[in-house]
Amino acid sequence: MAKIKLSVNGKIYEPEVEPWHTLLHILREEIGLTGTKKGCDSGRCGACTVLMNGTPILSCTTLAISSQGEEITTIEGLAQGGQLHPIQQAFIDHYAVQCGFCTPGMILNAKALLDNNPHPTEDEVRQSISGNMCRCTGYVKPVKAILAAAEMLKKGNQNE
Repeated sequence: MAKIKLSVNGKIYEPEVEPWHTLLHILREEIGLTGTKKGCDSGRCGACTVLMNGTPILSCTTLAISSQGEEITTIEGLAQGGQLHPIQQAFIDHYAVQCGFCTPGMILNAKALLDNNPHPTEDEVRQSISGNMCRCTGYVKPVKAILAAAEMLKKGNQNE
């Protein structure tokens, strides 16, 4: 066992990990952040997507020990002060959530996209969530939600 230091959603954690523990395991089982979902456990479905230093990664294929010193953002870290992030709100407003299993990964991929490209095309949005397997939505409503969130964020930035 080795003790590592992780910054998750702005809070420092120091879990003890085995060399084979994945970041997904630590987030869910040690820290208790269950918004990150365990799907295929092989990096194919995107349910376990989190942001590492703002970049989407698959936490089921990332060793926890390699995450030491990195800034990890999970779905729980997007809402601030009781306010949903605009992307989260857009998913609600546009009925982009069905069973919800793929939603955290889609939202985090969307956040990374909009942080880097605040005015994406529909094709760019579709590409950004292409690694998130969804059997319920058909991707139409999530794409609309992400495009609406881009507009909400654009309007919010104009008011500052």
